[in-house]
Amino acid sequence: MKRMIIAIVGVAMLVGVGYALFGRGQQAGAASGKPAEPMAQAVQADSRVVAEAKVVPAQTAKLSLPVGGIVAEVFVKEGQSVAAGQTLIKLDSSRQAAAVTQATAQVQRAHAGLAEVKAGARTEERRSAQANLDAAQARLKRVKDGAQPAEIAAAKASLAEAQAALQKTLEGADEQQIIAAQAEFLNAAAVVKQAQAAYDRAKGDPQIGLRPEALQLEQATNQYNAVQARLAQLKKGASAADIAGARARVQRAQAQLDLLAAANPADVAAAEAEVRRAQSQLDLLVAGARPESVAAAEADVVAAEAAVAQAKVALAETELKAPFAGTVAALDARLGEQVGPGSPVVRLADLSAWQIETDDLTELNVVRVAEGAPTSITFDAIPGLKVTGKVSRIKPLGENKQGDMTYVVIVAPDQVDPRLRWNMTASVAIEPR
Repeated sequence: MKRMIIAIVGVAMLVGVGYALFGRGQQAGAASGKPAEPMAQAVQADSRVVAEAKVVPAQTAKLSLPVGGIVAEVFVKEGQSVAAGQTLIKLDSSRQAAAVTQATAQVQRAHAGLAEVKAGARTEERRSAQANLDAAQARLKRVKDGAQPAEIAAAKASLAEAQAALQKTLEGADEQQIIAAQAEFLNAAAVVKQAQAAYDRAKGDPQIGLRPEALQLEQATNQYNAVQARLAQLKKGASAADIAGARARVQRAQAQLDLLAAANPADVAAAEAEVRRAQSQLDLLVAGARPESVAAAEADVVAAEAAVAQAKVALAETELKAPFAGTVAALDARLGEQVGPGSPVVRLADLSAWQIETDDLTELNVVRVAEGAPTSITFDAIPGLKVTGKVSRIKPLGENKQGDMTYVVIVAPDQVDPRLRWNMTASVAIEPR
């Protein structure tokens, strides 16, 4: 802005001097009676819009990662040229890689589930269901037909056996059993007496407890007690519990025979229900999967594949790639450092093409400038270098700069000098509308 003001003031001074000299020449001619001759040529005012500017790359980018993490690898260094798509920085991605593996396994599982649903029942499953149906139908027929003669005969024999046992229990022991028990009791008593005599002869021995006579006496006494109890039981007869148990066995045998004699309606109903269940199971296997089941399995596949895509995106976000070919102008990432999401870590620029950028045009001057207007560019660092160009773009949004509303104008030079560097100062003279 300062440079532009100085230029405007200089132009005004030159115009004023020119007019002053021209006026003096007119006055001298009038005094001598001769036509006045101008003493100096009038200076024409420069109407171009002049502004301070700087040299910037035609394409730049501040690159950052969408996720935070630990820097695992840095593949470039400052000043290095890179190609479009080249990996610049990579974060530790073990967690993201594991997520991709897990999601891939879920896809395989979903595909397997879909294939299983579409395949339907196997031949072995259908055969098993048919066998279950046949068995259920056979049981139903058996229940309806009643028991076989052999089964009825066996049930009758069981009843007769139970009745005989009850009668015997009620009658108690006969005379012969009691006589035999008494004889066994007397024999046991004699054995005890004999063993006692042998023990008495040896009882003076301090080790009598270890002698065979002591063992024989103990065994004979146990046998005597057992025989005596059995004899007492035979004389007493059956207990109430024994009689009740015998009668219960008779009743159970009778009930079994009654069941075999005629079909039970409840049994028939249960057998018929089992046949219907087996038939339904077979029908389901033959019909195959329902459309809803197939659709649900297909949706599981789609969801699993979407999860894989999402996991791969998360994995890709751990790598920073160059969006265009250029030069690494600044690098702010080191191995092992923690970087945050969205924090610029690389400044990339295409140094093969330059543009001249100025934010020195006020609202009063920017209205005099049009895109495509020719320009003349000079550089403070390179005296004598003058480059032509054209206004390539005027940014529509102005910014308040030291009280003035200024606008950014970008100029594309017609030629590029190899001595140009980023942020070199320049002066741009733009032809007005």
